[in-house]
Amino acid sequence: MLKCFSIIAGERSESRDNKMRVKDFGVISSLSEKYDKETSLQLFKRMCTIRYFEQGVIESVQAKYIDYLVYLSSGQEAIAAAMSIALQEFMIFAQHRCHGTYLAFGGNPEKLRDELLGLSTGTSRGRAGSNCIQCHENDVMMFGHHGLIGENVPLGVGAALGSNRPVVCFFGDGAAEEDYVFAAMGFAVTHKLPVIFVCEDNNLSILTKVAVRRSWSITEVAKSLGMPAVDIADDPWTILKTAEQFKNMLPAFINIYTCRANWHAGVGVDGPPEWDRLGMVRKELKKIGLSKQSEKIEKKIIAEMEKLWDKKQLQKLLRK
Repeated sequence: MLKCFSIIAGERSESRDNKMRVKDFGVISSLSEKYDKETSLQLFKRMCTIRYFEQGVIESVQAKYIDYLVYLSSGQEAIAAAMSIALQEFMIFAQHRCHGTYLAFGGNPEKLRDELLGLSTGTSRGRAGSNCIQCHENDVMMFGHHGLIGENVPLGVGAALGSNRPVVCFFGDGAAEEDYVFAAMGFAVTHKLPVIFVCEDNNLSILTKVAVRRSWSITEVAKSLGMPAVDIADDPWTILKTAEQFKNMLPAFINIYTCRANWHAGVGVDGPPEWDRLGMVRKELKKIGLSKQSEKIEKKIIAEMEKLWDKKQLQKLLRK
């Protein structure tokens, strides 16, 4: 049974926020044992792909091959990994922190690298950069960020209305405070649209924590609009189970506590994140007897990403 947290708007306190914001909030115990090993290893593979791709981005920014602000998915990999397995047929409306979403849903790492390098072989011919990744090919129907925080939510709702195709909208805890986000969610409820709303809640709007910004719960507002809604931490098996349940009762809302590893924009760090979900998943796979398989997967992806971001290759690409 998923744990839900009920609270009257206005009664939320910082201490209660902190109590909810823990690595095991809403996590279903021993759930990893109930999924087949292929699913668990695929979750790990997608998380590793994002983490080590982003490591290549960090090193390329430090080496000045990328000379503008980037929006990294490091630390938040589990959300995209799990959603990409649960929602394979969904149209994707991504927020500005979208590298992980693109990669997890089957995007081409080489094309994403080229986009970040400003090359014509990139996802948007090198014209969009880090926060506006688009992809309308190879069964990946992803519409990226356009500049206004949270604007992908009403756009996604409109796409569901016009096409009647299922849609997933990703946005952050700061974007949820934009007025058109809840208006769009209410419209989706009224018209019974096939949309799942996913808040990647890293507790930060640039540097300002949720408790400083508001006294109300996103999840409780979603419930008040008449849709199923839940708060959970970013355990990938729990996310997968929740998404599988909710996609049959749309529209629905999932608020996922996660940890941003780097700055809001850029590759710096303010300190260690509250938890590292990739490391936790690695330990869980060992616990259920998949350590050898997961180690092999991780080593393979590290090698692939080192080759993708090889400095000599980058220099050659940038000279063309």
